[in-house]
Amino acid sequence: MTEGVEARVLEALDARRAVVNEALEEVLPVVPPERLYAASRHLLDAGGKRLRPAVVLLAAEAVADVEPGSRDYAAFPDLDGRPVDVMAGALAVEIVHLFTLIHDDIMDDDDLRRGVPAVHREYDLETAILAGDTLYSTAFEILLEAVEAPVRSVDALRLLARTCTQISEGQAYDVGFESRDDVGLDEYLEMVRLKTAVLFGAASAIPAVLLGADEATRDALQSYGMRVGQAFQIHDDVLDLTVPSQALGKRRGSDLVEGKRTLITVHAREHGVDVDRLLPDRPVTEADVEAAVETLDGAGSIDYAREAAHELAADGIAELEVLRDNPARRLLEDVGRYLVERGY
Repeated sequence: MTEGVEARVLEALDARRAVVNEALEEVLPVVPPERLYAASRHLLDAGGKRLRPAVVLLAAEAVADVEPGSRDYAAFPDLDGRPVDVMAGALAVEIVHLFTLIHDDIMDDDDLRRGVPAVHREYDLETAILAGDTLYSTAFEILLEAVEAPVRSVDALRLLARTCTQISEGQAYDVGFESRDDVGLDEYLEMVRLKTAVLFGAASAIPAVLLGADEATRDALQSYGMRVGQAFQIHDDVLDLTVPSQALGKRRGSDLVEGKRTLITVHAREHGVDVDRLLPDRPVTEADVEAAVETLDGAGSIDYAREAAHELAADGIAELEVLRDNPARRLLEDVGRYLVERGY
C-alpha cells in the first residue's frame, strides 16, 4: 500500500468519523437514570476508529454513485431519488459494536478497553450488562427510523438481528476453543466470520438494503464486508505478536498469554509446535514473548496468517466489481487493502 493510498483512506475515515461522532452525541444522551446512560456512553467517549460506520457511509456513496462526502447522510438519495437516513444505519452498526465490546470485556474479565477502564470496572457488573442491553435495543430503534419503505425497513432489521445472533454464536465458539487443543483452521476461520466479520458484512450490506439496491448488489457488498472483516481480525492477530507493546497500547502477545486461539497458533499446532508450552508457567516477560514469536515465525505460522489475510481482502475487493467504478467504490477497495497493511 502506497503512502498516497493510506493517506486517502485515513482522510476518508477521519471525515466520516467526525460526522458519526456528532450524530452519536445526539442519539446517546445521558438522561435519567444517569448512571445507566453514562455507562452506555463510556466506551463511546473513550474514542474509537468508527471503522464500521464509515464503511456504511462509503458503501451508501458507492451504491448511489455520488461524490464521496457530497450529500447529507440523514437525507441521502436512494436509487429512486427519495431521501433515506443512511446515518441511522451507520449509528445502528456502531452501537451494536459498542454493545459487543462491553459484553466481551465482561466475559474475558478485561480491565481496559480503549485505554480506559472497561465498563464493568468503571461502574459495576450489573450496570455494564444493562448498558450493553440498552445499546443493543437502541440500535434497532434507530435503524427502524432509517427508511419509510416497510419492506426495506424489515429487511434491514432482519439483517441486523441475524448479525447479532451470529456474533453470539461466534463468541460461543471462541469461548469453547479455549479449552480445546484440536481446533482446526476451518473452524477458526468460521469463528472469526461469526464473531467479527458478520458486522462488517452488515455494515456493507445495510446501506444497499436501505437504498433499494438489487439482491446481487446486496449480496456482493455483504460478501465484501465479511471477507475484509475476517482479514481485519487475522491481521490483528499478527499485529498482537509483531508490534511492540508501547506501539500496541497493550501488552504484546496478550492473546498468547491469555491462551486464546488465533490462526497463527492453530496453524503452528498443526505443524508440530507445542503451543501450550510456548510460554513459561511463571510470570511472562517480554523476552518470553519474543522467544515464542520466534518459534511461531520459524514454523511459518505468522507468514501463513499474513497471506491468508491478504487473500481474504483481495477476494472481498473483487466483490465490489458489481458496483459502478466511482470514487466511493475505489475508497472501499483501498479500505480493504488498508485493513491488512495497517500498523498501530
